Amino acid sequence: MSEKKRLAMAQWDVFSSKALEGNSLAVFFDARGVSDAEMQLIAKEMNLSETTFICPRAAEVERERGVRVRIFTVQEELPFAGHPTLGTAFALRGDSGSTEIALELNVGKVPVRFEETAGQPVFGEMTQIDPAFGIQHDREAVARAIGLRADDFDASLPIETVSTGIPYTVVPLKSLPGIQKLRVDLSRADDYLAKTGGKFFYFVSRETVNPAARLHARMLFYNGEDPATGSAAGCAAAWAVAHGVAKPDERVLIEQGIEMLRPSRIFVRASQQNQNRDNRIVNVRVGGNAIEVMRAEVFL
Repeated sequence: MSEKKRLAMAQWDVFSSKALEGNSLAVFFDARGVSDAEMQLIAKEMNLSETTFICPRAAEVERERGVRVRIFTVQEELPFAGHPTLGTAFALRGDSGSTEIALELNVGKVPVRFEETAGQPVFGEMTQIDPAFGIQHDREAVARAIGLRADDFDASLPIETVSTGIPYTVVPLKSLPGIQKLRVDLSRADDYLAKTGGKFFYFVSRETVNPAARLHARMLFYNGEDPATGSAAGCAAAWAVAHGVAKPDERVLIEQGIEMLRPSRIFVRASQQNQNRDNRIVNVRVGGNAIEVMRAEVFL
């Protein structure tokens, strides 16, 4: 009888400083010898939005290129995702007091910096790759694709696809009740996204539950609803600065997960570079807290 692999893992709640809130993440600390197929099956077993696998390398390689990390949903490997990046960096940091940890993801090197303030939970902030802006969408076409009416959208802002590693189509709705009651035909939505260069829709509203929040957000996809979507929040940060919802370098709060009773607090900011008068958006940063809730072993 062959010996079982014993894989140490921890579960973190990300974009919250309170256990059992935010977005849960399973982190496997040493995935050397674990096949791609096994990683995918483990992610299905965890049944969370994402699961990450740390692939340790020589210290000098990690210093230069970052800690190699792979990210899986229940269905596929992703080149980048926000809450897995932040949560894995917190798990790697542990109690070390490190001020920065860099991860090497499929999308490239992503640094996560940590801020400590007396009496406050540690705050981590990742710098995402610079945004690429895709098309602005026709409201009638999007309405047909997701089963809404054109006047459900905020007419003062564009529906626009933006990518900082994964392309999200940011959809501004005009009211908080409208986003709270949101129902989407995912099959039709996926068909529309496939034709227009998006991966997922990210719905936002300038009406919020918390008056301190700038945007209320929801992300519905094939695994249900996501309590916090850091990759989409980065796209929304770039979109917000480009269209005057946030000022350049202003750190603003996006609230998400409230409808799921998994409230998440995602803090975002982005810079605007006025080189050649193109007002290019750069330096997208997404941050928040994270808390460990579980340690375990998985046997293969």
